[in-house]
Amino acid sequence: MKKKVMFKIMIDIVMTVLLLFLMARQITGDTAHEWLGASMFILWITHNVLNIKWYSHLFKGKYTLYRIVQSIINSLLLLSMVGTMVSGVILSREVFAFLPVSGGTAIARSLHILSVYWCFVLTALHLGLHWNMIIGMIRKATGSASSKTALVFLRIVAAAIAIYGFSAFIKNQLLSYMLMTSSFVFFDFEKPVPLFFIEYIAIMGLFVFLAHYGFKGVQRITRRKTSVA
Repeated sequence: MKKKVMFKIMIDIVMTVLLLFLMARQITGDTAHEWLGASMFILWITHNVLNIKWYSHLFKGKYTLYRIVQSIINSLLLLSMVGTMVSGVILSREVFAFLPVSGGTAIARSLHILSVYWCFVLTALHLGLHWNMIIGMIRKATGSASSKTALVFLRIVAAAIAIYGFSAFIKNQLLSYMLMTSSFVFFDFEKPVPLFFIEYIAIMGLFVFLAHYGFKGVQRITRRKTSVA
């Protein structure tokens, strides 16, 4: 595997892990949260520089259904990330305290909540659309091929994670934050820290599952219609 590809994969893995920790501000504390956010900002810029070709090809070539969905998700993810970064800078009391920014904290707080939770979900959907590529890279790196039995088992595990993720999504009220029906984030301080991360990993798994298998289903329907025609 090329060094550039490996570097891009490592950047994406670190960003995903950082995102999970950024969702746990009440656990990490405000100072650590700000430094993690600043690190995410640097990695996000690096990620975009490494994938600059995607932007240069936006207005070139034919738009398939996959490309349309991918472009919409990527564009919304870009907007949510910008919203997260801008609001984070305004709310900063440590890392960006040197900047001459004052006022607007109430609006910034609402924007931060909205952007962060959409960013979390859209990142998972983004991963889901690239899941085949990720699996392919893992197989190539390990040199292993899954049997039919192993595939069935993995799909059952994926479905179980998605079901648990849906339960955690409802339980943690993520939809209310995404729709701005709640002005503050509720956090259960009695919940064990490992359980918090397990729930958020499962929620991420839910949207990876929906994007991956949802699009595979659409592809099958499209193929059937094409063959009938």
